[in-house]
Formats: sequence, structure tokens, C-alpha cells
Amino acid sequence: MNYQELANLTFKGTYGRDEFRREQVAEKAIQLLVSAIDVSPMVIDGDWGTGKTEFCHKLINNFKEEHKSYRLLYVDSFQADHADNPLVTVLSGVMSLLPEGSAKTKLLQKAMPVVRFAATTAGKAVVSHLLQQNADDLAEGLEARMQEAADQAIDASVKAVLKDHEEAKKNLQALQTTLQNIAKDKPIVIFIDELDRCRPDFAVQMLEVIKHTFNVEGVQFVLVTNKRQLKAAINHRYGHQVDAQRYLDKFLKFSFRLPDFVHGQGGYDDDRLLAAVEHFKLLVGKSDSLKETDLAAHGNGISEFCKSLIKENGSSLREVETFVRHLEIYQQIGKGLNRNAVWGYQLLRIFGVFVYCFQPEIARSVEVGKADADKLAGILGIEGLPDYTSEVFRRSYLQGFAVLIAQASSINNLKYFPPKDQPEAIKYWEEDRYSYFRGGHGGPSHMHGPMKEAIRCLQLGNA
Repeated sequence: MNYQELANLTFKGTYGRDEFRREQVAEKAIQLLVSAIDVSPMVIDGDWGTGKTEFCHKLINNFKEEHKSYRLLYVDSFQADHADNPLVTVLSGVMSLLPEGSAKTKLLQKAMPVVRFAATTAGKAVVSHLLQQNADDLAEGLEARMQEAADQAIDASVKAVLKDHEEAKKNLQALQTTLQNIAKDKPIVIFIDELDRCRPDFAVQMLEVIKHTFNVEGVQFVLVTNKRQLKAAINHRYGHQVDAQRYLDKFLKFSFRLPDFVHGQGGYDDDRLLAAVEHFKLLVGKSDSLKETDLAAHGNGISEFCKSLIKENGSSLREVETFVRHLEIYQQIGKGLNRNAVWGYQLLRIFGVFVYCFQPEIARSVEVGKADADKLAGILGIEGLPDYTSEVFRRSYLQGFAVLIAQASSINNLKYFPPKDQPEAIKYWEEDRYSYFRGGHGGPSHMHGPMKEAIRCLQLGNA
């Protein structure tokens, strides 16, 4: 989806869709932003691939429709990362909201000294840093003279900064006053997206610019990001001895995560569905390549197996899109998911596609015949041979499938076979195996064969 399509998205109407029922979340966020409560900066938190950007654009369009007295700005910080100047990024965005005239001219006049000061102090820091480089490689006498020169340069830089500081403070206050006057009649809400994809230094600088420059009445920020990645950026910049959570607490006023679950029509907790699973159903339903497969018939063993893979591995919305795309590619060139295929073979091929997408090292081990049983079964949430006699045991094809592929592995496979002195257990798992391949002559000669075929097909090689 290109930027223009994203920017036009809404929860309803011609360009509307709300398959994850998130409109009510957006409405509550808007309600907070227009209230008297200080919630800025607000954070829309979520892992990569959870639909944050799409949600952000839908929220903005709802906001525009409901509150026309607000100025709203969307900033893709990842695109601005290369400029290495968060202050300029935000200021230029704010100026783009203003029509040509005295207000825009005045803002530009007040912004220039602040930007110039920031660039000058950064330049002085770079000069002093360069003067001190490679001192260990110099002769002792030359090192001393260079160090003396470096000290003098640093002293000069410090004096210059101190001299400029008072004037810079006045310039900053003038800029903030101008921003406040501009936002008095039409408040400004700035949405900063993709901060978790930026270089750590840029991400931290953006936080600091928001706090120290744009802490102005009438100007609010919404950061669309992954807080875990922000914490990592803070530790990258200041070291792991810094408590990243406490550091963030100084900057952020309110955070919420996009829900992983979708409530059913009843709206009850026991009626909720995993958003990633819903996304899988929608994508498969729209796919021309998969419409003639059992994947399109939701509720059968094939589609339920895919949903179980998604659930067990906590797949994101973006990962689900990747999975479905690779299923389409495999079906297009391999035709291994046709409805007339024995379902055990289909499961093995689908599993091969999933492993190829998200576990390339494991896929390679399958291809060369050196697969680890624990790693394969672990993808399905199984560890060791399930005890079918246990009171808590509930037979599922997921367990049986994990045993099939684990037994066929060359490493750590023995724990997935029942003991020879337990004939009932041996019989149970043999019957379980047969259930996957009724009409398929007991299954492939090697259980990893169909998996290898899918993996090699996706490599555009021979099956």
C-alpha cells in the first residue's frame, strides 16, 4: 500500500475498513487529546507489523472529521532520519501547516536563531572530538602539543557556548511564545511515526527536542512506535547502566498498546479473536490464488492448522501477510495445496512454507537432513512425546503432527517415540499417524519429504 492509499484510509466509508474493530480505540484516544488532561506526548505502542501506521492514519482522518478546529501533522520520522536534525524536521512540518502570511514568516524568523545555535554547538563538539582523535598514535612531544591545542580549542568552544547560551535561551523562549500564539486558536497535534525504525541517536534526539523545544501549550505529540525499541535506543546512546524506563518516564505522559485481540459481535471477553488470525482469514478470503484450496474453507483442519501456527508463534499482522504471500507463491508454482491433496501432505507443505518464511536456519536443516526434533516441535509448542493417558490430554492434530515431524528428525528424535515396552502407546501413535494420510497409502516415505519439496519450490528450484 502506497502513502496516498494509507493517508486516505478511514474506519468507515469508501476507503473504510475496521476488520480489527479498532475505531473505538481511536475515538477514546481523540477524546483524550481534545480534553484538558495533559497526555502529551502520548504513545501508541505496538510491535513491528501490528498495524500501527494504518491505525494512525485512520485516527487522523477521524480526528479531522470530528474536530475541524485542530491542525494535524503526520511525520514519518524514518524518512527524515537521514537529515539528522529532529528540530528542523518538526519545525518544517509545523510551517507546512500554516498558510503564507505573517504568522508563517514570524515563525520562520524565530526558528532560525534556535536552529542556528543547535547546529553551531553540534559543530563545536565535532571539532573538539576530532582534535582528540588518534592521540595514542603520536610521538610523546607531539601528543602533548596536540593535547594543548585541543584543550585550547575546547576552552574556546565552551566560552563561545556560554556566551551564546543566554541569547539562545531568549531565542528559544521567543520561538515557544510564537508557537503558543499560533496554536491558541487552532491547536496542533503532531503524529511522529516510525520512531522505532530510526537510528538510536536520532530517536533519542527527537524525544529531547519534543520535551525541551516544543513543550508549548496548544501543541501535542503522539508517538507511534515500539516502546521496547525506544528503550534499546536509549541504552545504545547512554549505556546499559541507564534505566531506560525511568528515562522514558521523564518524557512520556500516557501510553497504550493496540489490542492483539478482536472482540466478536457480542463484545465479550470470551468472544474475542486474535487479530492476526482474523487478518489471516481476510487475506485468504481475498486471494485468487488460494480460493480453490482448503485454506479458503475456514473451520476445516487445514485452515485451523494455519491459525494454530500463527497463535503458537505470536505472528504479527505483517508476518501473517508474509505467510499468506508465500502460500500464494507456493500454490501458484507448486500446486501442492489443491483440494484433492491428502490433508497430511498439505499440512507438511504448509509447515514447510511457514518454516521457510520465519525459520530459515531450521528450513536449511530440513533440506540437508539434519533437522533437530526439538526445534521443529517447538514451533508447534510441543516438547517431547505427549502423554496421551494423562487426564489433561486432549488429542489435537497439532500434537500428532509435531510427533510425526519430530520422529523423522535426525537430532533429538528419540524422546518422541513411545517406549518399546508400551504396546498401547505404540499402537496409539501409529493410528494417529495413519489418520493424517487416509487415502495416501500411509504417508510419504520420509515425513520431511513434502516439507523439503515446499522449501525448494519457494527457492524456485526443483522439488
